[in-house]
Parts: sequence; structure tokens; C-alpha cells
Amino acid sequence: MGMESMDPGTVRPGGRTARVREAVLRAAGDALAERGFAELDLADIARRAGVGKTTVYRRWGTVTGLVADLLADMAEQSLPRTDTGSLLGDLKANARLVQRTLADPRQGALFTAVIAAATCEARTAEALHRFYDIRVTEWAPCVQQAVERGEVPEGTDAHEVIRAVSAPLYYRLLTSGESLDEAAADRAAEAAAAAARAGVYVRRGPDRAG
Repeated sequence: MGMESMDPGTVRPGGRTARVREAVLRAAGDALAERGFAELDLADIARRAGVGKTTVYRRWGTVTGLVADLLADMAEQSLPRTDTGSLLGDLKANARLVQRTLADPRQGALFTAVIAAATCEARTAEALHRFYDIRVTEWAPCVQQAVERGEVPEGTDAHEVIRAVSAPLYYRLLTSGESLDEAAADRAAEAAAAAARAGVYVRRGPDRAG
């Protein structure tokens, strides 16, 4: 079930409304990657998409509303998790997916622009948090499977392990300007897997906190 189901009647799969949404979101992503959030303009996006301005203003209302829908669509379209049978294999698959996305010129620029916008736009921040929550939740079962196989301790926080895989890759993207290659992805996965095996991500009870 896609996020559109929360807004009944706005999308008819295969219909004109769906085609308009696809064209506008593709144009918005292109504009974001090329010019950044601050330069986004609904009229320009409508022109790029070959759609009437009125349609875009009526459907999305604001740039932040459009970016929120773009992130919702990206979460829906992103690839499902991989099941390799081992925690390290699964985490490497996750890391390489993140690496390929961030190393792609369009996608890397798009994510950088959205992350920058989220620092000062509450609705964009909310949409970004929802995007990552969906992606982390998609991959978390691989950690629970590792718990069941005895690879990592009971009580391991699956969401924290998945976040730990991506964190070094985003840090490198945003702070260094260095290219992201598969070696960087594999290192991130290996570090997260080693830490998980060592019990670093075991949830602590309130009486053991701190």
C-alpha cells in the first residue's frame, strides 16, 4: 500500500492523474538536483513537466508540499531489501545500495539538496524523516534474522544497526566531497556488523541507561 492511500481519490493508477504526478515529480527531482531547494519554483517545474501551472498549484500548493510528495514517491519506488542469509551479506547489500544512490550525480545532488532544506524547512524535515523511517524499517528484519541465527545478541536494536551502515556514507558525502565507492560501502557494513556482534547496539533498560 502506497502513501497515496492516505489521500483517497488523488491517484488513479494508470490514469492521467498518475501520469501527471510522475511527470511533475521527475521534473521536481531534476530541478532539485540541478539548482537546489532555494531555486525551486512551481511554475518552472510545471513547464518542465509539460503540465499546467494551475494543476501543479492545486495539487501540491507549495514547493515543500511537492518535495514531501517526491520523498514519499522515492520511498515507494526504492528497491526492497536483499536476503543473503548472513548479517554481513545483508548489510553489504544495503550499503552498496546507499552507495550507488549517493554516488549517482543526480541522486546524490538531490539528497544533498533535500537534507540541506530539511535543516530549515519543518515540512521537508518531516518528509525526510518519514523517508528514512520507511527505508530503515524495510531493512531492519535482516538484523532480527541475525538475532534468530545467533549472529548477534538478543535485544540488538535493528534500526540502530541499519542506521549505522548508512551514517559513514552520508557523512562522507556531506563533509568530504570524496567519491563513494564499493570499498567505502563494504567498510561501513563490516564496521556495523562487527559492532552489532560485539553487543554495541543492544538496547539498555532504563535502570542500565547511561
